This record gives sequence, C-alpha cells and structure tokens, in this order.
Amino acid sequence: MKTVLIWGRGDPGYSRNRIVVRLFTELGWQVRFFRPFSSQLGLLHSLWTRPERPDLIWVPCFRHDDIGSASFWARKWQVPLVVDPFISSFAKAVLERKKYPTGSSAAEKLRQREAALLERADLVFADTRCHADFFVQQLGVRPEKTSVLPVGAEEELFYPMEWPEDQESIDILFYGSFLRLHGIETIIQAAALCRDLPARWTILGDGDLRSGLLQQAAGLANVSFEPWIPYAELPKRMARAHILLGIFGDTPQAARVIPNKVFQSMAISRPVITRTSAAYDGTIGGAEEIGWVEAGDHQGLAATVRRWLQNPHQLCERGHRTRQLYETYFSQERLRSILARSLDRVVLHD
Repeated sequence: MKTVLIWGRGDPGYSRNRIVVRLFTELGWQVRFFRPFSSQLGLLHSLWTRPERPDLIWVPCFRHDDIGSASFWARKWQVPLVVDPFISSFAKAVLERKKYPTGSSAAEKLRQREAALLERADLVFADTRCHADFFVQQLGVRPEKTSVLPVGAEEELFYPMEWPEDQESIDILFYGSFLRLHGIETIIQAAALCRDLPARWTILGDGDLRSGLLQQAAGLANVSFEPWIPYAELPKRMARAHILLGIFGDTPQAARVIPNKVFQSMAISRPVITRTSAAYDGTIGGAEEIGWVEAGDHQGLAATVRRWLQNPHQLCERGHRTRQLYETYFSQERLRSILARSLDRVVLHD
C-alpha cells in the first residue's frame, strides 16, 4: 500500500480536502498527515519530529506557506511533491482584493514568490482548466506539470433528494459566504424584476457584504435572508428549494472557478442557474440543462427564472437531467479516475 503524506496546516474539514482524502483512500492509498504548529516553522518542526517517509507529499489547497518545508523533504526523500493550491495567492491579493496595484513592485514580488513555490512541485493541480492556464501563463508553471481535478461534491451528503412537497410557491435559493465573486447584488436585482411571480428568493449565509445586501433588498417582499447553518444540515435545506443559484460576479476569479454550490446543487438533482464562463469548457459548458446568464446580468437571470416558471412542472425533470450531467463529468468515480491517471505521471510503481 502506497502512502500519501498530506503536509501543512490545511483545513481537514474543507470540502476539497475531504474529497481528496476520500479519493486517495478509494484508490488504496494510506493517508497520513503532518500538521506543523506553524507554517513558518514547519521545517524546524519536521526536523524535530522526523515524519516517516511516504511515497508522495501532497500540499492541500490554500497552503502556499507550507510548500517550502514540504519541498525540502520531497527532495531529501526523493518522492514527488504534489501541490493543490486551488487559487492563486497573487490573484487573490492583487486581482481580487486590489491589495496591491497591478504592475507594482509589491504585486510583482508576490507573483514571483508564488511562481518560485509552484516551481518546486512535480505536479500542480487545478480545479478548472482556466485555473491551470492561469498558473501556466501568469506564474510560469510548465503545462506538463499541471492537471485538472474538478471539485465535485461529497456524495455521502449531496445525493438525489426528493422534490419539495410545496408546489405553489417556488423557492429560489442562494447560499454562500457573501463574497464579491458571488454577485449577490445581481440576485437581488433580478428578484426585484420578478415580484409578480409566485416565487421567493432566499439568500442563506453571512459575510462582510451582508449589511449592504440587506439594505439593497429592503422593501422586497419576495427576498428573505436566512442565517448560516451547519454544513451537515445544508443538503436538507437545499432539498426544499426548486431552483438553486450559482455565482454571478464579474471578477477575474469568478470567471475561473466552478463553485462548490454548483457541484452540490447538481448532485442533489436540482435545476441550477449560474453565470457563463470558460471554466465550464470541456465539461458542462453550454448544456441546456443549466440556466446560463452572463456575469452581472440581472435581467438575464430574471428572464431565465420567468421562462422556467412558465412550466414549473418541468423543473423536477430538469433537476434529474442536471444530476445526469453531474454523474457524467463530476462524480466521485470520474474524479477518482482523473486522480489515478494524474498520479501515474509522477509516482513510480513497483
């Protein structure tokens, strides 16, 4: 049995990380963890504790600061180093949050630092081809060192759910952490155009943008907010909805991702409306089962909802077809096959 050592201070409860652990286990790998008390002191901690040599080191998502110590041991043990950054720290700080001006010395320093870290990896995973292309074009990762592993959904939680009993009032649900890339203001604007429809728009979650969104939705009787709920309870709440919403933001990051909520909504067999982007190319891009609208297009979102509600009895069948799309492109079986083929490129077999 081969062993993968998951290295760093990644969140073991984060969906992407849990799915990766499950995939490795299903492929027959033993999964071990090394979690330093500090990423900055990770090398010192590892020299003190001396982890047992694995067959592969995996640095999970968002853990750029752990790549340095992981690469030291990968070279020492002569085992592959695989990095799953999920997002670019440079893109997040400079292109999304505008912490540093594009082209500034601070931005370039951050870009070069990330590029140097990813260069140490034998294989760099991305969740979409758009993200992989960004790593290649902006961070200098060699194309042959990239592989795309979609996020998928935790199928023990997100599986086909019974259609809601309430057929009179359509429940349109968005859930998330209220990030700019979500484009929730577009959802509220669309709801304002649909006040004549027998539909309620529910926004579930929390985040820094909440107060502004509450103000924007003031006076809209068809929009309600619900507080965040435990992750394990989320599928049941989703199952009460007739239509689930993805993201609608026009940020660069929004154009590169397929959000968790899209995979999860497809997995429970609900109709999904979300923004178009090249992130879906090669998988479900253009599929008629999905309600596609342009980024930030509240009129397009409202028009899609209005069109779907002309024949509400067809929503259930649309949901079933959406689940079939999920099984074709994003099922655990599909992801397991992708991971196995990718690892074959760097792992030596006895």
